[in-house]
Amino acid sequence: MYLAAEKGDITTIIGGIAPNWGPFGSLGAEAKIMIEVVMAVAILLCLGIAIWGAAKQRIGATALRDTFSAEQGKGLIVAGLTGVFIIGSLGTLFTIVYGMAV
Repeated sequence: MYLAAEKGDITTIIGGIAPNWGPFGSLGAEAKIMIEVVMAVAILLCLGIAIWGAAKQRIGATALRDTFSAEQGKGLIVAGLTGVFIIGSLGTLFTIVYGMAV
């Protein structure tokens, strides 16, 4: 009897999803951790902007009847979530661009 799930573990699955570092593969472990920390902080800031925009939209649309605040809140939500998407996919984008160049 052959079981397919015998050899693998969670690191096999996660390692298949996570992109390799491509052109930055020669960086040291400390540099990679610094880049990951900077990216995590940027993602948290973008999520904060999106949450601020949601609060601004909610308060502007209901409590104050301020359509300008509501529209500005929508813009902040879109900007924050777009930032999260772009920062989250930078590793994949670098790997793809580097792969095309090689």
